[in-house]
Amino acid sequence: MNTPYSIDRRLLIVTMALLGIGVVMVGSASISVAASKLDSPLFFFNRQIIFAVIGMGLACCVMTVQLSFWRQIAPLLLLIGVGFLILVLIPGVGREVNGSRRWLPLGPINIQVAEIIKLFSIIYVADYLQRHHGQLSGSFFKVFGPLVLLGVAAILLLIQPDMGSVVVILSTVLAMLFLGGARLDVFAALMTILVGLFAALVWLAPYRMQRLQSFMDPWADPFGSGFQLTQALIAFGRGDWLGVGLGSSMQKLFYLPEAHTDFLYSILAEELGLIGAMTVLVLFFIFIWRALTIGRAAEVAGHVFGSQIAYGIGIWLGLQACVNMGVNMGALPTKGLTLPLMSYGGSSLVLTCIAIALLFRVDFETRFPEQSAARVKR
Repeated sequence: MNTPYSIDRRLLIVTMALLGIGVVMVGSASISVAASKLDSPLFFFNRQIIFAVIGMGLACCVMTVQLSFWRQIAPLLLLIGVGFLILVLIPGVGREVNGSRRWLPLGPINIQVAEIIKLFSIIYVADYLQRHHGQLSGSFFKVFGPLVLLGVAAILLLIQPDMGSVVVILSTVLAMLFLGGARLDVFAALMTILVGLFAALVWLAPYRMQRLQSFMDPWADPFGSGFQLTQALIAFGRGDWLGVGLGSSMQKLFYLPEAHTDFLYSILAEELGLIGAMTVLVLFFIFIWRALTIGRAAEVAGHVFGSQIAYGIGIWLGLQACVNMGVNMGALPTKGLTLPLMSYGGSSLVLTCIAIALLFRVDFETRFPEQSAARVKR
């Protein structure tokens, strides 16, 4: 029975399942490196639990806020996000790890600004599409409006460098513009321009070209540029159908770098086998389906901002999950993108929880417009 406080149970179950599996796998994948480097086997596991609790707490708060509030401050949010991107590039302010300056230190934690700009970009574009609803199909230049500030953000991300986040953000925004009514010829032109720019960026950066070449044939240099991918593939091979057992991975014993972050899915496949890997894949498929279903329901109800928020979040998290799993399986070149809700990382986990809370809010306001209107925050 639906009540004014009911939420999409299927989406909730899928979200909690992915979050729970992720916490367990972070504990399993990180225990060796945490014991060796930090003398605390459960260091990353404990922190991931704390991040999950913080994320769920903030998500509960976000669910009580009307979507109209986010729409009102959408341009400000994007400007704040761009400001963070500038701050992180300032020497002495931003923290550099493995050659990339992507983190703002805040006491004991580091904030990855790229995760913030992903969510803020979706809110900004959703607001833009609400304000220009019905105008994109008749104007060539209306489509380019939201791309100006996003272009600045993309350039700042490339300076870090973080091309993976740029690909995710721009792909998500283009999909939102298309779903928002952009003309097909304009959409095709934008796609052509962006593909050309990305090809040029890969060609001009030797390390990106090296990643592409190692992706094409990782076994050509299995102890050099192809090391991560070959070790990930070995993990998948060892997993077979049912896996070697939770906690019994060999690849996490300093063979596979970033085992608890970018390559968590490989360790999961090794320990839980094809069945476990396919289970996670199906859970993400259900998540994307529910997000797009919520977006479609909001669109039918005439709630343009809410529908675009739902579409954007579903596309963003679905695309990032597909890229991460594709990298782990050797289907895509290596990118520093986490697996949403599962990989270790406070910024990613907390921002993902907030994004999903917005998704629940869209569903709530679509199904109970009168109740949501009666709870205007003053």
